[in-house]
Amino acid sequence: MGSNYHINNVNGPAIFGDNGRMEINNGTDAATLLRLADQLVERLRVESPALVPQAQVIQGELAGSGQDGRTADRGRIRAALETIGIGVAAGSGGLALAQEIGRVLGL
Repeated sequence: MGSNYHINNVNGPAIFGDNGRMEINNGTDAATLLRLADQLVERLRVESPALVPQAQVIQGELAGSGQDGRTADRGRIRAALETIGIGVAAGSGGLALAQEIGRVLGL
């Protein structure tokens, strides 16, 4: 029989994690991630002002985790990203930023 091995939910050299998603999260530091969140807030102020509070949730979680040394609440971030994804127009800059944040966080 073949062998399977899992390291941190990543299966083998193909780097496939849970649900068949590629997991490449190295190389993005906290400052870059916070900059993406800042850009998301600014972009949504123009594109979808009603969604700015959701972007601020993401921004707050990321900033707070860096200042307090705690882990960001991934559930809150995921919920905010989902709300933004539903509310912004397809192909918009806000959607692209939200998707990039989700990708970097592995959500």
